[in-house]
Amino acid sequence: MDRNSLIGIGIIGAILIGWMYFSGPNKEELAAQKRMIDSIAMADSLKAVETAKQIAEAKAIADTAKISTDTSKTAVTSVTAVPANSDSLKAVQAAKVLNDTYRDFAASSKGSDTLYSIENNLIKAIVSSKGGKVVSVELKEYNRPNEPNPLVLFNGDSLTQSLEINAYNSMAISTDSLYFVPEVQEPKAGPGTKAAQLTMRMKTSNPASYIDFVYKLKQDSYTLDYDVVFSNMQGIVSSNRNDITMNWGMQLPTQELHIEKEKQTSGIFYQTIEPNGEAEVDNMSLVSSEEKSIPESELKWVAFKQQFFSSVLIAKTKFIKGSLFNVYVDQTNSDVVKSDKATLGFMYEGKPSETFSMQFFYGPNQYHVLKDQNLDLEQMIPMGWSVFKYLNKWLVVPIFNAFKDSSMSMGWVILILTLIIKILLLPIAYKTYLSSAKMRLLKPEIDAIKAKHGTDTMKVNQENMALYKKAGASPLSGCIPALLQLPILIALLNFFPASFELRQKEFLWATDLSTYDSVWDFGVVPVINTIYGDHMSLFALLMFVSTMVYTWMNQKMMPMNNQQMPGMQVMMYLMPVIFLSFMNSYSAGLSWYYFLANMITFLQTFLFRKLVSDDKLRAKINDNMKKPIKKSGFQQRLEQMQKQQAAAKRK
Repeated sequence: MDRNSLIGIGIIGAILIGWMYFSGPNKEELAAQKRMIDSIAMADSLKAVETAKQIAEAKAIADTAKISTDTSKTAVTSVTAVPANSDSLKAVQAAKVLNDTYRDFAASSKGSDTLYSIENNLIKAIVSSKGGKVVSVELKEYNRPNEPNPLVLFNGDSLTQSLEINAYNSMAISTDSLYFVPEVQEPKAGPGTKAAQLTMRMKTSNPASYIDFVYKLKQDSYTLDYDVVFSNMQGIVSSNRNDITMNWGMQLPTQELHIEKEKQTSGIFYQTIEPNGEAEVDNMSLVSSEEKSIPESELKWVAFKQQFFSSVLIAKTKFIKGSLFNVYVDQTNSDVVKSDKATLGFMYEGKPSETFSMQFFYGPNQYHVLKDQNLDLEQMIPMGWSVFKYLNKWLVVPIFNAFKDSSMSMGWVILILTLIIKILLLPIAYKTYLSSAKMRLLKPEIDAIKAKHGTDTMKVNQENMALYKKAGASPLSGCIPALLQLPILIALLNFFPASFELRQKEFLWATDLSTYDSVWDFGVVPVINTIYGDHMSLFALLMFVSTMVYTWMNQKMMPMNNQQMPGMQVMMYLMPVIFLSFMNSYSAGLSWYYFLANMITFLQTFLFRKLVSDDKLRAKINDNMKKPIKKSGFQQRLEQMQKQQAAAKRK
C-alpha cells in the first residue's frame, strides 16, 4: 500500500470518529436514558414484589374464604358460604391470581406442610408434603456423642430437594413451592421382600396429569429408592427443552466431638462417566469454599460426605452433562460443618409415562458397607497415597472387620494389628540389629582410624566406609527401625481418624479413639496454643516419651554416630518433638499404635541382645575382614575406564 492510500484511510477514520463524537448523545441525554432504564427496572421490581404479595394474599384469602375449585378446570367454579361483599370479590380475585400464576399447577399451589415417614430396621426418613422432599433422616443404630437418641443425619430446612420444570415454553416451576399428597402409604418395611413405600403426588388441573415422587425402602438397607414419575405431562412441560434440572443441597450438621476435624474431612465427592466409558471418583476441596462445573462428563452419583456418615444421590442410569457443585465453609459457624449444593439434570422426552430412577444412600462411611454398594463409594474413605493404601486395604481393614462384631475393645485390636505388623517386619528388624551390633563392636577400629588421621575428615570417612564394607555393617542401621515405621505411620495417618470402627470406641481414659484424648484442657495460651494446642493428650505424650527413650538408647548403643553424623542425631531427637505437636490433636488410636510399636521394639532389642553373642559376632566380623572385598560390576567398569584413560595419556 502506497503513501497516498495510507493518508486517505487516515482521513476517512478521522471523519468517522468525529461524526460519532458529535452525533452521539450528550451528558444530559445519557442521564435521561439512565433515569428511564432505572425507572423501568424499578417498575419491574415493584411489579414482581406486588405479584408475590398478591400470590401470598391470594393463598391466605383463598384458605380463609374456603374457595373450592373444580380440579378439571383452571377457572373458579364455585364459592361456598361466601356473602356477596368485598371479601367475596377479593376471594375470587385471589383465586384468579393463583390460576394465572400457576395455571395447571394451581391445584398444588396451596396446602398444609404435613410430614410422613418411611422406615426399616436401619433408617427412618421423614418426607414433607411441601415439595415432596426428604427433610430428615434418622440412623437408628448410631447416636451423637453423649446423646442417647438416634443420630439425625440432617433435619428441617437444612435440605434442598427440588425439580426445576420448564412449563408452557415460558414458565419456570419449582416443586419445592408446591404441595404433594400421599397416594400410597406403607410406612414400614417388613421381613423378607416386603418394602416400605410412600408415593407423593403433585396434582395438576387435569386428574390424568401429575408428577409422583415414589420412595421405597427395603429391610436391612441404607438405600432409599427414589423414582420421579411423569404422567401425561407432555402438554404442560415445555417441548423446547429435553431436560429436567434437579437441585439437591444440604447444610451438614456437626455430628462428632470436634467440629474442626469434621470440617477437614467433609465435602462433595462424585463419580463421573467419561466419554470413553471409564468411571472416575473425584472430590471438591475439603478445606475451603469452592464452585465447580462438570460440563463434559456425565455423572453416576454425588455424595455429601461427612467424617463418618454420607448422604449420596445415585442415578440408576446417569445424570446428563453440565452438573454444578458448590461447597461453602463458614469457619465461624460451630453448628454447621459445611454447606453443599449440587445441580444435576436428567432427560425428559415428553412421553405419556416417563420415569427417572434414583437412589439415596444414607449411612455410615464403613468400608465394607460402602463397598457392598458396588459403586466405588468406598473411595471416599482416605486410605492413603499410592502403595500406602494397600497396607490399609489388605491388612488394617480386614483386621478391623474381623473384630467389628466382637466385644473386644478396639484398643486391644490395635495391639493385635501392631503385633502382626511387627512380626511381618521381624526379619528386617533382626538384620538391622546385627548391623547395629557390628557397628558397636567396631568401635576400637573406628577410634584407631580417628587417632591415625586426626582432623582429616575425608581420610577418616574413607577408611571408615572401607571398614564398614569389610565387616558388613552400616552406619545408618540405627535409623532403619524408625524409618521403617514412617511408611506405616503415613498409611495409618489417613485411615485412623476416618476409621468408622474407632468412632466412639472407649479405651482406658480415651472416650473416642478416632479423635484425641484430652486429660487436661488448659485453654488458650499464646504461642503454646498455636504449636501444641489447648489441651494435653496422654496417648500422644506416651508416644513422645517412648520415642525419645528409644532414640536415646539407640544413640547410646552407637556412640560413633554422635561424632560422624551430628546432623542425623539432632534430626532423630527433633522428629518426636514434631510428632508430639501434631499428634496432640490427632487420633488417640494412632498415638496408641505408635506407643505400642515402640514398646515392642524395646522388647525385640532386649531379646536380640540375649540371643546374639557378641563374641560369635566379633569372630564373624574378623572372618569377613580377612576375605577379599568383592567388587560390584559398576566398580569393575569404573576401574577399567580409569585404566584405559591412564593408558591413553601415556601414549
